[in-house]
Amino acid sequence: MMSEKISNNNQSMPVFKLSFLQPKYWLTWLGLMLFYLFSMLPISIINVVGERLGEYAAKKNKKRFNIALVNLSLCFPEKSQAEIKVMLLDHARAHVRGLIQYGLIWWAPLYRLDKFIDVEAFEQIERLLEQKKNIILLTCHHAGLEFTGIALSRRHACSGPYKPMRNELINWLVARGRARLGTKTYTREDGFRPLIRDTRKGRLLIYLADEDLGSDVSVFAPFFGVQKATISVLGRLTKSCDAAVLPCIACYDKEKSKYVVKVLPQLENFPSGDDIADATVMNKAVEDMIRQCAVQYFWTMRLFQTRPPGEDSVYD
Repeated sequence: MMSEKISNNNQSMPVFKLSFLQPKYWLTWLGLMLFYLFSMLPISIINVVGERLGEYAAKKNKKRFNIALVNLSLCFPEKSQAEIKVMLLDHARAHVRGLIQYGLIWWAPLYRLDKFIDVEAFEQIERLLEQKKNIILLTCHHAGLEFTGIALSRRHACSGPYKPMRNELINWLVARGRARLGTKTYTREDGFRPLIRDTRKGRLLIYLADEDLGSDVSVFAPFFGVQKATISVLGRLTKSCDAAVLPCIACYDKEKSKYVVKVLPQLENFPSGDDIADATVMNKAVEDMIRQCAVQYFWTMRLFQTRPPGEDSVYD
């Protein structure tokens, strides 16, 4: 079905709570004030500050970046340890730079956000909509994730699952940032029914499935040649939505000082009905997305936390 008309009123704004003014949130408010001030600065300054802080974080947060070191070493065995450490440092810069750019999402005028984003191969979306096809946009956890959502929601009505954060104030702000662009968000507790309903009505479904959520909800499938516990939902979700699946990722281009949001080719012969086969196809699509800008992926996640029977943990 054709996408709904874009409207910032499609999603009600999250409600501000008076409890957010309690003392336990004062440090959060101070941090948000800094984010707001940064959002007013030229992007060149935002980037320099973010990258320097990323270098500092790589030195101080040894535990988290040791996880990234393991992940990169497993996924790029052809690279030397010196090359892996260069990737790790570039990843830290990209990760914190992207984090600081969140201020733009929360407070920058929409015209400024539009200038901050280029799109590539979005005609695939238009063609499928002309064919009255429902669409799932498969993406992954990367520095430009929120900008992927912006590029899509500025052109089409979207919805997607949302993982609430422990800090309720930050949780409210992130949900508000998405809602002001018209994106409907649902928590895992809401289940898949509202997502399926919205997709059948023509909203684009933004879906991520690259986390390791344990063996109970996963099958093992190769990811960069390593067996990974992979969420086995996308195939069934695609069938339920009667949808086409398009991978989509945002890569930050430092020369252009903007994100380039690219849609990759549609997954073919998907779903097959076999969970392992479908998980393998999905992981290959995530690999293809990551290779567009590898250092901007969230390598600090415990991607291989769950191991096949008989295999030891890859993390210390």
